[in-house]
Amino acid sequence: MSEPFSVRITVRGYETDVQGHLNQSVYLNYAEHARWSLLQAAGISQTGLISQGIGPVALETTIRYRRELLAGDEVDVSCAFVWGEGKTFRIEQTITKADGTVAAEVTGVGGLLDLTERRLVANPQDYFKELATDPGAFGL
Repeated sequence: MSEPFSVRITVRGYETDVQGHLNQSVYLNYAEHARWSLLQAAGISQTGLISQGIGPVALETTIRYRRELLAGDEVDVSCAFVWGEGKTFRIEQTITKADGTVAAEVTGVGGLLDLTERRLVANPQDYFKELATDPGAFGL
């Protein structure tokens, strides 16, 4: 199996809290950045999704904090889609320090929303296959 998609991010000082740790909400920003970077790498844009009348939605997100992150730390944020049956999919992400230490694990459940009907579409992986120039980036 190939390595999951990932992006490198440097923790910026203004993203830290009074203890000097990366603020909890910023972990979600890093995860979101990696997800959109994966979509872009696969050839899917926001305008491409909207032109099809669909948009991604987050239904559940869990963060497990493992080690602290400080200003100046470099991290790799991975992103892997896990497909099942039905209207939802899982997204598994790991935030790893440059030395290989896992700083956090982010797992989520998502779907694709029909922007007219305001309901989740069935088999979202079919939409990703159709829209992507590289569906392999999604494990499809």
